[in-house]
Amino acid sequence: MGDTQSGHEFSAGELATLAAVLDEIIPPSADGKFPGAGFLAGGEHLAGIIRLMPGLDLALVGGLAAADELARKRGATGFAALAAEDRSAVLGEVAANDGGFVPSVMFVAFTTYYVDDRVVAALDLEVRPPHPKGFTMAANDPSLLDPVRRRDKLYREC
Repeated sequence: MGDTQSGHEFSAGELATLAAVLDEIIPPSADGKFPGAGFLAGGEHLAGIIRLMPGLDLALVGGLAAADELARKRGATGFAALAAEDRSAVLGEVAANDGGFVPSVMFVAFTTYYVDDRVVAALDLEVRPPHPKGFTMAANDPSLLDPVRRRDKLYREC
């Protein structure tokens, strides 16, 4: 996923852990119609959110490292390698020790998942921007700015 504003570049291992955590937040549907949120890890939607929210990547990194460490204590090579029943327990333990991690992951999941074209299509919605189709806009009327143009300057020249 590249460099973020805080300077952290996610490693392949961190992205694999993030994908597994996101799949715990929004798992794939049993019928395969909806993907799990794990596909968002390393994607452009996630990168965009992190660019808009400086420090979010660092909030994620600490929790990802803690999840991997707890998974290793359970005998797995990392969080992504844990059995499904153990993932929830590990996330609960991480949340108890790092109150900002789970809300950060949930913020990422819910702000990126439902705007992805694959999810919009799975919801049987037309994949397109929400505007202008279906919304009528009045034509621009530049004369509405005339009162502003007639005002005196509200500043002084320097």
